[in-house]
Amino acid sequence: MAIATSERAATTNHTHPAEQAGIDLDWLTQKIDYRLYQDCIHCGLCTASCPTYIETGDENDSPRGRIYLMRAVADGRLELGRDVRKHLDLCLDCRACESACPSGVRYGRIIEPFKVALQRSEPATEKASLLRRLILHHLFPYSGRVKAALAPARLLQRFGLFERAERLGLTRLLPPTLRRMQLMLPTLKPSAPLPEVLSPIGPRRARVALFLGCVADALYPETNAATARVLQQNGCEVVIPRGQACCGAIHYHSGVEEPALTLARRNLAAFDPDRYDAIIVNAAGCGAMLKDYPHLLPAADHAAAERFTAKVRDITEFLVSLGPIAPRHPVPLKVTYHDACHLCHGQQIRVQPRQLLAMIPGLELVPLEESEICCGAAGTYNLTQPEMSERLGRRKADHITATGARMVVTGNVGCILQIARQLKERGSPIEVAHPVDLLDRAYRGAGRTS
Repeated sequence: MAIATSERAATTNHTHPAEQAGIDLDWLTQKIDYRLYQDCIHCGLCTASCPTYIETGDENDSPRGRIYLMRAVADGRLELGRDVRKHLDLCLDCRACESACPSGVRYGRIIEPFKVALQRSEPATEKASLLRRLILHHLFPYSGRVKAALAPARLLQRFGLFERAERLGLTRLLPPTLRRMQLMLPTLKPSAPLPEVLSPIGPRRARVALFLGCVADALYPETNAATARVLQQNGCEVVIPRGQACCGAIHYHSGVEEPALTLARRNLAAFDPDRYDAIIVNAAGCGAMLKDYPHLLPAADHAAAERFTAKVRDITEFLVSLGPIAPRHPVPLKVTYHDACHLCHGQQIRVQPRQLLAMIPGLELVPLEESEICCGAAGTYNLTQPEMSERLGRRKADHITATGARMVVTGNVGCILQIARQLKERGSPIEVAHPVDLLDRAYRGAGRTS
């Protein structure tokens, strides 16, 4: 639906302010149904759930404030200046406001294409550095490239050279983007590629395909392996399609649409949904992106995208619906659980991870205050908005520390990296893991950690 006639008519004799700012208005109106702006009744119930509003107290950093800004820009009532861009760019796209909204506003379907439009129109002087663009667009979305780039880091870790460089202050000489990446780097463990097909343990209950991801597969291949083993333990034949690619979220959320759509089409071709009972994902951000393919892809791809998305399941969502086999080995840990935004808000999956953790013998699950408030990772947000990311990361680490837990578990690789860094910087011994890592221990009898 195009912008309302009366509101567009006011700008017919003059260049629309959004177009003056470089916004492709026709593209924007094709991507955002104008009624989505109108769904917001500005009641303000979303503000208490918005991480940036909680931190800044600025109405322009709240969901209803941002919707007002975006609608005003689209209507031509507000110029797209630097301040407006700043308020919109500061949004984490965590979608906590969607969970809180009584009117069912689909905020993600407004902010995501609007951010793409912002990036497409961004002045050259304001664009991200060449290094950051190379990392986000040409490195992170490609697992093989990330693994190759990490080879030197693996050697440096093996010989303890990172720690020495840190003590000598040498790592502070790195460019800011590389410095932040180095601080988040986990201990890299050796791994072998998963075979294309893994047989079920016991009678076959389902045949599933496993989506590996890009950064997650490069940094935490052991979690992908644990996911496959847990599925096998639950009677699943696991297939690893070789033609799969990044979900496209890194490109799309940094405003580069076409490569994201190309990656999405690669995944549609790699995963034949008719061959599988489910397509399993263990990263919340990837799962939310894969489930949104019908909305993101053009009409010609909708039928294939709908068939694909109908089979996409988060690992915890799938196991609970299948009927999980109870693990027998105890994992004697006090654990707390952080709700990854794109799992609890993007996919409305909250209960299932907790149900699975509660099945593990000896595990004590304790509540986490503000569990559904973003930790500040938000995909690549910790690289593009480091100040706000740090504030939210410290807030999350404070709450985790207060639980007295020995481990925090969460269903997204970005959250794991962000929280682990914050805990490491304060010298905390609290471990960070994915729920399937604990399930795998409980199935295999590797429950004791240290």
